[in-house]
Amino acid sequence: QVHLVESGGGLVQAGGSLGLSCVASGNIYNIRDMDWYRQAPGKERELVAGTTSDGSTKYADSVKGRFTASRDNAKNTVFLQMNSLKPEDTAVYYCRVLMTRYLYTTEYWGQGTQVTVSS
Repeated sequence: QVHLVESGGGLVQAGGSLGLSCVASGNIYNIRDMDWYRQAPGKERELVAGTTSDGSTKYADSVKGRFTASRDNAKNTVFLQMNSLKPEDTAVYYCRVLMTRYLYTTEYWGQGTQVTVSS
């Protein structure tokens, strides 16, 4: 079993900052991607930021220049620093991890953490 635990969500005013973290534990083998997704009420879940094991990152256009994703491979942890937050960033943020073994890739999701940005 693999468990992902997110932390760091909360309520913040527009223009403020929040930092999220996600720790993977359990039967960890070869983590390839560690990503952040979010889902706002009535909307589909969307990729916010993605990181790969070689250190590359990618971002949704809506958060470029404001959000920064990073990871600590030794601690199986991924972070998301969110600056200049906007009310439209309000959503449940989920951590997703992809692990590979031989030809198989398995994904795991965290339980989500609420981020609310007030105007």
